[in-house]
Amino acid sequence: MIKNAIIGGTGVYDPYLLDDMQERVMNTPYGDAKVITGKYQGTEVAFLARHGEKHSVPPHLINYRANIMALKMLGVKNIIATAAVGSLHFEYKPGSFVLADQFIDFTRCRPSTFYEGGEAGVVHCDMTVPYCSELRQALVKAGAANGIEICNGGVYVCNEGPRFETAAEIAVFKQMGGHLVGMTSVPEVCLARELGICYANISIITNFAAGISPGVLTHSEVLDMMKNSLGGIRKILTGSLKYIDEKAPCDCGNILNEPGVMK
Repeated sequence: MIKNAIIGGTGVYDPYLLDDMQERVMNTPYGDAKVITGKYQGTEVAFLARHGEKHSVPPHLINYRANIMALKMLGVKNIIATAAVGSLHFEYKPGSFVLADQFIDFTRCRPSTFYEGGEAGVVHCDMTVPYCSELRQALVKAGAANGIEICNGGVYVCNEGPRFETAAEIAVFKQMGGHLVGMTSVPEVCLARELGICYANISIITNFAAGISPGVLTHSEVLDMMKNSLGGIRKILTGSLKYIDEKAPCDCGNILNEPGVMK
């Protein structure tokens, strides 16, 4: 059983440093998902490229349900997902690493639940703490062990994409308490929580957002910053594996068993 998974976002497409790699196509009720499995220093790891090979799938067309269900079918208990994001504040500078602890959802056209009535039933899943605090601590420890500063906490504003935001939208997001803006964390984090999987997002700030940045935004700018950040993100991701506690006292695995959840 593979307990740990990495979802690679923009700029993180390859299952680097894994031994005994195998490509698996997982057939889920929501479609197929390709997952690479392998080992890092004896620990089994699953790797899923969120946007497909060479960034071939835009954020609004990603099959989030198939991806998360595929990992669940492999037995995954912990997901660490990377994301390239824009910053809404000058103190969150490009090249910085931030662990989101909350999100604000501005997506519009994405299936966001496994429970759509019928045989599946209806579930109202608690999202008070959407990103696993224990998994975030493992990432913080990995960063410290490698001399990499990580900000543990930040509000991720998820927009539909694939366009970048307007300056007016960014101004509103900032007033609402947002720190980061991206296009992929929702519904990914929601789906993982519905299945009882611990999920952490490590955001790599690639640029200042519209109206904050001194120039126009480009995808090449994002890719260039991601390329410069790959060394650090690899150390954090692989280093975190030894700090993941299989008996962590979080509620992620039991969220649907708590009083008040309606099915």
